[in-house]
Amino acid sequence: MLLMGKKSHLLMSLALVATLITGCSSTKPKVPDEPPETLYQKARLKLDAGNYVNAIELLEALDSRYPFGAYSNQVQLDLIYAYYKQDDTAQATANIDRFIRLNPAHKNIDYVFYMRGLTNMAGDYNFFQDQLGIARDDKDPSYARQAFQDFKTLLQNYPNSSYAADARARMIGLKNRLARYDLSVAKYYVKRDALVAAANRAKQVVETYPDTPETEEALEIMIESYDTLKMPTLAQHAREVLGKNYPENRHAKS
Repeated sequence: MLLMGKKSHLLMSLALVATLITGCSSTKPKVPDEPPETLYQKARLKLDAGNYVNAIELLEALDSRYPFGAYSNQVQLDLIYAYYKQDDTAQATANIDRFIRLNPAHKNIDYVFYMRGLTNMAGDYNFFQDQLGIARDDKDPSYARQAFQDFKTLLQNYPNSSYAADARARMIGLKNRLARYDLSVAKYYVKRDALVAAANRAKQVVETYPDTPETEEALEIMIESYDTLKMPTLAQHAREVLGKNYPENRHAKS
């Protein structure tokens, strides 16, 4: 009797699960079946109000139901923006890459490359600053490097774009970020007494990012490393460069 009771309870549980599943499958979809112009108007209202979750829901429905409709390209552009504002960098990048692949000659392609740069900048920020808001210059700069390349592509291919000035300004900040990273690597090598590697990484900062604040300290590392390694010619050359650009630096006067 006990066994039969357990069996009956199990059958009742399975029946309840089946009922719930059937009920869920029969519920109406969240996005109603409305004309594309109506759905798009609703999506724009949500987007303009900053309600990115609901805007994405409507835009995704439009994109899947009317992939070749009159609103198709604009829907994709709006999705890029909505995902970016929602801090969903993976989805934003996926939509950006799809748009570039399918619409390489679109009139707003410069905007898409600009958004790609912004999205990768957001990825870099989230990667090393989202925890307690602490900046870490020694963290992987892959997103920053890609963002720099995105803005560079924008400036090279669309120099007259309305986004060019902002992209150029952002590249300055990204260049400083990348220079700080390479300098942190050079300092790490110094601590490990890997002076050849330290000098080479510092040289990379000087050659790749010569107009950043990190150049002075990179030259100092080169001088100290070459002096310790008994490489006077290289040390003197680095000292001359330092003296020319930073005449008040103590290493330039030694």
